[in-house]
Amino acid sequence: MSTVIAIANQKGGVAKTTTAVGLSGALVQEGYDVLAIDLDAQANLTIALGINPSQVRRSVADIFVNAEKLASLIQNTNLPGLDLVPANKEMELSERFVPLRQNHEVLLRQQLSVSEISSVYDFIILDCPPYLGAITTNALVAAHLLIIPTQAEYFSLNALKNMIAQVKTIRQSFNPALTYRILITLRDLRNRVHRTMSEQLLSTFANGLLSTSIDLDTKLRESSIAGMPVTYCYPKSRGALQYRSLAMEILEYVRQKNLIPA
Repeated sequence: MSTVIAIANQKGGVAKTTTAVGLSGALVQEGYDVLAIDLDAQANLTIALGINPSQVRRSVADIFVNAEKLASLIQNTNLPGLDLVPANKEMELSERFVPLRQNHEVLLRQQLSVSEISSVYDFIILDCPPYLGAITTNALVAAHLLIIPTQAEYFSLNALKNMIAQVKTIRQSFNPALTYRILITLRDLRNRVHRTMSEQLLSTFANGLLSTSIDLDTKLRESSIAGMPVTYCYPKSRGALQYRSLAMEILEYVRQKNLIPA
């Protein structure tokens, strides 16, 4: 079976998509087959993997609105080993119409469990929208592991509390095995507030905080423009090194939790 990793935070601008792309690229470098799924109407993951969302005719929205099979929506990217289910603006409709469907919380989990997907990909990465709606709920119900990217800033810490509360709700109702790890992103160690908040995060969430942090790096933005993960565009950059470190830490974690694909 595939290991499903959701990347979510109700706050925008915390490098969710950057993390989805960076982690996906690093896992491919380690020899794993990865499927990235763009669940956000902004379609930033789709853009970052080299596909123009305005030219996407069939997107992930079709599984929620039109009951299409997710396996039929998969596209190749420029990187062998990394495939994509793209998004476009039709995802805005999904958030409105999904709650009208029966058992809507498990729609994505049912799609990911089919053999055409679970037997092909080692990892499935879900890039979630920046709010706690029906689509993010679907991602958390489907996931084995949630990564919560967060800046070491006050408003990010406040949103983090809401995410962890949502995890508890999902565990109680749909997915008792869901685990989470917090990833500090956009870190600037020259910034005293970042240093202080990083220490507070470590103190408060010691058992849930990833050892790897992601620092500010312009190469991360440039790689998105190029349509390739930073680990391939700029393999010696700080961002590439840190996302490879993140992949190693995630691989060790899912092994310990017996989530690693056979």
